[in-house]
Amino acid sequence: MLYRKIPKTGDRLSILGFGCMRLPVKAGRIDEARATRQIRSAIDRGVNYLDTAWPYHGGESEPFLGQALAGGYREKVNIATKLPSWMIKTTEDMDRFFTAQLERLNTDHIDYYLLHALAGGVWDNLCRLGVMAFLDRLKDQGRIRNVGFSFHGTVADFKRIVDAYPWEFCQIQYNYLDEENQAGTEGLEYAAQRNLGIIIMEPLRGGNLGLPEPPPAIAPIWKAANINRTPVAWALRWIWNRPEVTVVLSGMNEEAHLKENLAIAEKALANSLDPAELAVVAQVSQKYKELMKVGCTGCGYCLPCPQGVSIPGCFEVYNKLHLFGNTEEAKFMYAVRMSGMLKDGEPAYASLCVECGECLEKCPQHLEIPTFLANVVEELEGPDLKEREAMARKVFKIS
Repeated sequence: MLYRKIPKTGDRLSILGFGCMRLPVKAGRIDEARATRQIRSAIDRGVNYLDTAWPYHGGESEPFLGQALAGGYREKVNIATKLPSWMIKTTEDMDRFFTAQLERLNTDHIDYYLLHALAGGVWDNLCRLGVMAFLDRLKDQGRIRNVGFSFHGTVADFKRIVDAYPWEFCQIQYNYLDEENQAGTEGLEYAAQRNLGIIIMEPLRGGNLGLPEPPPAIAPIWKAANINRTPVAWALRWIWNRPEVTVVLSGMNEEAHLKENLAIAEKALANSLDPAELAVVAQVSQKYKELMKVGCTGCGYCLPCPQGVSIPGCFEVYNKLHLFGNTEEAKFMYAVRMSGMLKDGEPAYASLCVECGECLEKCPQHLEIPTFLANVVEELEGPDLKEREAMARKVFKIS
């Protein structure tokens, strides 16, 4: 495992961090035995930064992590969790959530504490409620070691927030599709100039950049490169090539993910990609931007939808339709997944959307979700939807 330092403190963090937003699940809940094995295996291999948050896995992630780190593992790692900024209505709420988080994580301090999902308006509200004094007090008491924020807004607001408080670190969405999105490269460099540690989330854009079998338009570009790497290795190495980056978070819910990411992290030195390799990634980036229709990362913050629409699921199938071009297969899988038949669930089709707008307030990507859902309806539903449902029930022998 390679390590990089937080500039202001000298803390040595593993360049690969374990993200606890997408842990393995079983019967709709965290598969605790499997997830514990994965996390402890990662720590045994050198990972020392674990990221969670209040809402992850419907509130189960923090308590689970507190249990998974028992038996001496807590002392080996840095825990990062986040104040749920959008839920803070009063000054007292900050202390209430923080105290509950210490209890859920079974710890007396948080190593890296973030204000979650900041954008300009959310930050302004927290400032009015005295968040800076709150953070100062907890740092003085030793209950927080390092203070930072995660971000999903404009680069102008990002710079304003960076300059507003003596942060130790920040967390941004960054990958080879998001160089000009949200904080982007401009924000990354701005934060680095001010000596902030930089934690990267969504390095694979919700998994789209790490598909084992790349889309037909992408595969030949990778194949023509002068070096053989998996799509995951290309994506992660591209980020770690930036010396400003401290940690890249990965939601490793498969043992194979963990094994591959750990192997990549052993060789991912800064400035180690040559111009030809960077040109290949740029070419792939351009092609993905031409193909993908929705910039959804599958984070699930938009859920639950009041009408039951599986918003990330709809967008996943919709993007796959345009990435792989198999219309009939995409329509069939859409009917299978959104009918709810495989999980004895309720229908979750895009056509159930009534444009209430609740999802718009929660989406960290600021997507025009109702508009995109209308596009999903147009391309993936249609008059033969019930026929595809019936066909799927025959295939899967569901009465």
